[in-house]
Amino acid sequence: MRPRRPLVFMSLVCALLNTCQAHRVHDNKPNIVLIMVDDLGIGDLGCYGNDTIRTPHIDRLAREGVRLTQHISAASLCSPSRSAFLTGRYPIRSGMVSSGNRRVIQNLAVPAGLPLNETTLAALLKKQGYSTGLIGKWHQGLNCDSRSDQCHHPHNYGFDYYYGMPFTLVDSCWPDPSRNTELAFESQLWLCVQLVAIAVLTLTFGKLSGWVSVPWLLIFSMILFIFLLGYAWFSSHTSPLYWDCLLMRGHEITEQPMKAERAGSIMVKEAISFLERHRKETFLLFFSFLHVHIPLPTTDDFTGTSKHGLYGDNVEEMDSMVGKILDAIDDFGLRNNTFVYFTSDHGGHLEARRGHAQLGGWNGIYKGGKGMGGWEGGIRVPGIVRWPGKVPAGRLIKEPTSLMDILPTVASVVIDGRDLMPLLQGNVRHSEHEFLFHYCGSYLHAVQWIPKDDSGSVWKAHYVTPVFQPPASGGCYVTSLCRCFGEQVTYHNPPLLFDLSRDPSESTPLTPATEPLHDFVIKKVANALKEHQETIVPVTYQLSELNQGRTWLKPCCGVFPFCLCDKEEELSQPRGPNEKR
Repeated sequence: MRPRRPLVFMSLVCALLNTCQAHRVHDNKPNIVLIMVDDLGIGDLGCYGNDTIRTPHIDRLAREGVRLTQHISAASLCSPSRSAFLTGRYPIRSGMVSSGNRRVIQNLAVPAGLPLNETTLAALLKKQGYSTGLIGKWHQGLNCDSRSDQCHHPHNYGFDYYYGMPFTLVDSCWPDPSRNTELAFESQLWLCVQLVAIAVLTLTFGKLSGWVSVPWLLIFSMILFIFLLGYAWFSSHTSPLYWDCLLMRGHEITEQPMKAERAGSIMVKEAISFLERHRKETFLLFFSFLHVHIPLPTTDDFTGTSKHGLYGDNVEEMDSMVGKILDAIDDFGLRNNTFVYFTSDHGGHLEARRGHAQLGGWNGIYKGGKGMGGWEGGIRVPGIVRWPGKVPAGRLIKEPTSLMDILPTVASVVIDGRDLMPLLQGNVRHSEHEFLFHYCGSYLHAVQWIPKDDSGSVWKAHYVTPVFQPPASGGCYVTSLCRCFGEQVTYHNPPLLFDLSRDPSESTPLTPATEPLHDFVIKKVANALKEHQETIVPVTYQLSELNQGRTWLKPCCGVFPFCLCDKEEELSQPRGPNEKR
């Protein structure tokens, strides 16, 4: 089945604008604030049933808007899920997938990234006159050919302003007890290198001019000393902490390595500053949290305050930051004209543990988690929408929806999302999605069918499922993340079939003996899958061929390899109107 094209030039953007009439856009356009949390489980929020982690601000947002209970991410890992969110297209179409086990952007030294020919929500809104900003995690690549080309920088995808982390949090990012010492030591070391270099240039010029008489061996020895010093420094800094755990403002690196526990607070201040600067304009703000991804950097104000250890502390800190952003929207008088959307990029990370301490999220009643392409726990995420006066407060929508729906069919290209507004406003009863396809990397694992009738059934067929380690554990604790292919998955023919309306936990597969429609559903899904696969055009898999590190692509705050810096204090002052740095 070829994805449906728009019958008219109607899209989520136009629906949000609520101003499209005969294809003409008027001036009363809403602001748009998109909030995405990293690795948050759907069961971690009070408004989704958690009664032990305190999330009062997100719960308030849910009461004031619409809560989606079958909101599905297009992938169960960061890079592909976020690419689908930005483009409204399955990652398999853009090439943000892998045929191997490296299913996300591996580091900032790889040339992989979201292809530049992809159209993002930010680019579309920018053409509508919006000021656009991204604050937080990017994880869609950075450089292509050199460490300074920044071909995959957010600016090239429609974002006027960027402050945040171009990569993602990894264990090495926090804690970093020696950070201040290393910054001070490198400063002195770089001074030493500069002095030796000046001496080399002076002696070389003097010798060539006949002013001094020194042996060339001495000059060459000094040059060799500089190279050996640089090599020794580089070799002692192989950890991702020094090359991936960094912050940027615009195109400039401001912290390398970053001080992870304060990054979230700075990002909230940046978000509030962005709202204030653009409150008299129309804007898009995409706030992309580093929370609640491991290693869970948390400030002292929240450490030890929850009932669920460091993970609970981090969730509650994240909730307080959401509250500050929502308060700023209110304080600047933007509430009634701002569309706010809250979600997670995929399910919680079950296997994230330190000893017996759980460092990953809880996915409620849903089987599986992060990294699992088909099971609901890996792809079912929170979805909350608030737009006072346009979207009814306190409404619950049980129809299947997708992160790709934020950018539906707005251009004459293949888009897999659907316009949410008629469903959010109660103008239609059913989701526009008929089929949803669930990939693990480049491998199709499951297909979901939502019949256009009043049966209420949501059929889901699993063609491939991961082999849990240990068996029946519900996760892949040996490999940390479940695999997509090979001996660590089980292939099902016929596929496992569930009706999520009756069995949301996917605990008991249906059979011809227990479900009269079994064979009909399997055939219907198989035909849809065949038609879907016919629409997939082969492209380069960014997360396979291009996902290998290159030393010359490692970003550097100074002169390579002396790259450590902390410019945050001097750059934390408010900036002028020209935000493209």
